[in-house]
Amino acid sequence: MIDKYHLNNRYRAVFLGFSLIAVLAFSVNTASASTDKSSLLIQSELKQSSATISPSPNTFFDQSARFLPVEQAYQVSVFFENQSDNHQRLVFDWYIAPGYYLYKYRFKVSPLQTDGSSSPLTLEHQPGKFIYDDFYGKELEVFYNATKVYASLPVAGPHKLGKSDSPVIFSVSSQGCADAGLCYPPRTQYISVNMGSGTVALIDTPVLDVDEGTDVHSATPAYNIVMILLLALAGGMLLNLMPCVFPVLSIKVMATTAAHLGNHNKHLHSLAYSGGIILSFVAIAALMLVLRSSGQAIGWGFQLQSSVFIALLAYLLFIIAQSFSGQLNIGGKWMNMGQNFTGNSSVGGSFMTGVLATVVASPCTAPFMGTALGVALTQPAGVSLAIFATLGLGMALPFLALSWIPGLMEKLPAPGPWMQTFSQLLAFPLYATVIWLLWVLGRQTSIDHAIVVSLGILLLAFAIWLHRKTSTYLGKGALVLIVVSALSFVTTTDSSEQEKLWQAYNPELFKQLRNDDKAIFINLTADWCITCLANEKWALNSEAFRSALKSRDIVYLKGDWTNDNAAITRLLNAHGRSGVPLYLFYDADGGPAKILPQLLTENIVLRTFGIK
Repeated sequence: MIDKYHLNNRYRAVFLGFSLIAVLAFSVNTASASTDKSSLLIQSELKQSSATISPSPNTFFDQSARFLPVEQAYQVSVFFENQSDNHQRLVFDWYIAPGYYLYKYRFKVSPLQTDGSSSPLTLEHQPGKFIYDDFYGKELEVFYNATKVYASLPVAGPHKLGKSDSPVIFSVSSQGCADAGLCYPPRTQYISVNMGSGTVALIDTPVLDVDEGTDVHSATPAYNIVMILLLALAGGMLLNLMPCVFPVLSIKVMATTAAHLGNHNKHLHSLAYSGGIILSFVAIAALMLVLRSSGQAIGWGFQLQSSVFIALLAYLLFIIAQSFSGQLNIGGKWMNMGQNFTGNSSVGGSFMTGVLATVVASPCTAPFMGTALGVALTQPAGVSLAIFATLGLGMALPFLALSWIPGLMEKLPAPGPWMQTFSQLLAFPLYATVIWLLWVLGRQTSIDHAIVVSLGILLLAFAIWLHRKTSTYLGKGALVLIVVSALSFVTTTDSSEQEKLWQAYNPELFKQLRNDDKAIFINLTADWCITCLANEKWALNSEAFRSALKSRDIVYLKGDWTNDNAAITRLLNAHGRSGVPLYLFYDADGGPAKILPQLLTENIVLRTFGIK
């Protein structure tokens, strides 16, 4: 039977290694986040909209700028104009602060009916200015400084508004951006119009004589939230099959089986493990929402855009792999520290295993996750966090099922010497993940930097060997020196990229190609996205694909999101996504983009190109 003492020591080694690197990673990310000293003064407006603030599509985001509150940037006065009995209209006189503009197509004025419904009014606009918008790949009309918008009131038909002393409530929608690089959320204001007296007043909250339960603030949802939650649950479950997560889940199941715990303790361990995963997902989501609300263009997996985080994650997975291989056992005072850390019942250890599983899962994006994550970042904070919590629940679900369904865990093979062999076998997917992370690091920075970090991993291996061989103070001092030297290798360098079949995506090139009526295929990808790499290997690297590009005169643009790129983030957000992969095809006729599935095959791509 497997030695339970050594198995527990191995977990303590993993936890101690994780603690050290997690603290370092948190420090690095905190330092990086603190370098942005800008302060956005638009928090009050966030309560009125489910949309997230995003950089303006027309300029690079200036993170040193200070932005006006939306109510100061865009001010409107409204008055009633009764030109004749058959021609009545509302006039919206907008003041727009210098350096800000309003979209023409975002203006909408609608009377709110007693049943909560609305029918938009016909609007007339003054001439505006056309600017190129990267989201839509075309020019859009905007207004600077000031403009007037005229809304004709219906005096006939089913939606006519009669002259009475009862006020009519109108919703007024608008959206604007700053030239410095920030787009505000769509804004909705309300006015009360008394048709009899011809008076107009801006109001904070509309009060209508509606049926109980009607909420005039609730619009028709753009997504089925229940379906999104189901997709998030499925995506979280599939994360367990990824090579960096599966070994952690397996060793946790093995440890629980070998411990011969009763049902009560199994339930406690499963809940602790699940809590670690779910709280980690929610914590990452909350951090991401806070950073996005401060104007930073980030999405899921943003931490992997840091080469420092990639290097530290490679170190962590190597330490875990060494533990699984049986090379790392910690005793003495270190063991006591691990015992204090995990708690006497080791339920705390199960919680930290869940945290560890979430950290190592960060490079993975399972199918079904893309849509759920894209929707999550366009919803109110509560809904967004619920989606991320559901992702965590999906990831924890297999272990919950094993622990709570009677007799299911007992059907696993009986504990024995095979568990030691299986544990060692599970180390190899982790070693493979370390190699892959080093490749990602090389693409992010340079091959030289990847080699330096590889030497740091070699030093960690030597430190682990030295720890097993010596217990003298001199040996311990050398051990600390070696570990510090390995961590000092975590640095950043500039990256370079060689273009081959494709051209690098940038908004100016895209605009030029659209103006030239070129067919365009856009691949938004990242080196740390496993799904992206698989699609490029099996669907975008064949001779048929290359021939299709040539025969159809299709320009292939690749947006590399391996490192932070605000232009690519804006393009992702414009199509309801918060992360890669995303594949877009634009016909030469100037129509809107066709969005391809996240899981590609050669036939899907060729059919999209109109070949099959």
